[in-house]
Amino acid sequence: MERLIFSKLEQWKNSPTRKPLVLRGARQVGKTWVMKEFGKRYFKNVAYINFDNNAAMKALFEGDYDISRIILALSAETGVSIKAKDSLIIFDEIQEVPRALSSLKYFCENAPEYSVIAAGSQMGVALHNGTSFPVGKVDLMTLYPFSFVEFLMACGNEQMVSVLESGDWPLITALKSKFISLMKEYFYVGGMPQALQTFIDEQDWFKVREIQENLLEVYAQDFSKHASGMLSTRLKQVWTSLPAQLSKENKKFIYGQVKKGARAKDFELAIQWLSDCGLIHLVHSISKPGYPLKAYEELDSFKIYMNDVGLLCALGNTDIKTILDDNSFFVEFKGAVTEQYVLQQILSCTDFKPFYYSSPNSSGEIDFMIQMEDQIVPIEVKSAENLQAKSLKAFHQKYNNRFSVRTSLSDFRRDDWLTNIPLYAIPFIGNFALI
Repeated sequence: MERLIFSKLEQWKNSPTRKPLVLRGARQVGKTWVMKEFGKRYFKNVAYINFDNNAAMKALFEGDYDISRIILALSAETGVSIKAKDSLIIFDEIQEVPRALSSLKYFCENAPEYSVIAAGSQMGVALHNGTSFPVGKVDLMTLYPFSFVEFLMACGNEQMVSVLESGDWPLITALKSKFISLMKEYFYVGGMPQALQTFIDEQDWFKVREIQENLLEVYAQDFSKHASGMLSTRLKQVWTSLPAQLSKENKKFIYGQVKKGARAKDFELAIQWLSDCGLIHLVHSISKPGYPLKAYEELDSFKIYMNDVGLLCALGNTDIKTILDDNSFFVEFKGAVTEQYVLQQILSCTDFKPFYYSSPNSSGEIDFMIQMEDQIVPIEVKSAENLQAKSLKAFHQKYNNRFSVRTSLSDFRRDDWLTNIPLYAIPFIGNFALI
């Protein structure tokens, strides 16, 4: 399976200012496979160390941070002759040995010639437990579940990706029904590697759902394993509330919907925990669409999305017939699944950081706001072939912005300040929004 992150990893490898890399991402998104495959493709040797239940490696890092000593021990542990110019060192489940995480600082300062990648599914939890993070001494990269583009490639539809990327809208429109059919499949299967591989190998919807439900159970077990009493309970409460939170007309996260009478202080740590582990994505509101957007971020007002659209459908118990039979699915769930899909494509296929905007004293809401070059671009998500854009129109009349995007099942069209990008083409929003 091809992952888009390989091009970013190659850029990291060739960067003259490269630091040790921390690869973030939720459990089971494929971090271990990506690191090993990257090593296989771009390095002569790969020294892979898994710190889970590895007493020898824990003892190694109990000593000093002399890099020569550490390299010698890693070579002995892995049986790999580690040379700076052609070897990749992989530290997996690094949160299990906090001093190994700290050692990245010394690789950066004293041995920058070595290529080191570290990952750990529960790294965010480890940091909550007092583990220090080598801030400023590492590069960071996030691996997300398979995007729609990666899903198409994995399923043997590389030519469909080429068509989308080309921007040949007459041809794209001619293939519209095929794109919509494939997108529906992606909504159900999602981007978790095991679920996708099962879909490719078995072509069995029920086995895919079984994999997804098992993964949701693994996540639930992690809550109990890595968090104590009350925090574990609150993690489960936030997690299971997400389908209901996203099905509201106003998708702002409401604490009272998790538990009656709940306040922010009751669930702040649980939300941070889930975010640090890559299980949820927080999209914060902005007070006004100013440049840069980050300057107007409101930290106490946000929407929460899950890490994967397929897992959202599984947690919400969405039936396969509802998704595949007709387009009514796209107006069910009040657009929650469609918004989840759009967010995932923005995160995994672009470098844009999404926000959202809600006008004071108004029910109008802009689903997402992104910053492209020096332009602020509002994005309205429509679940079907809906060409109305009331919120965008009101926003444009108020702020006179140059560019706006509506994404729906309708064909590509551009009318003055408003561009409609089909949902299946949204991974390439950076190519089309400002043209």
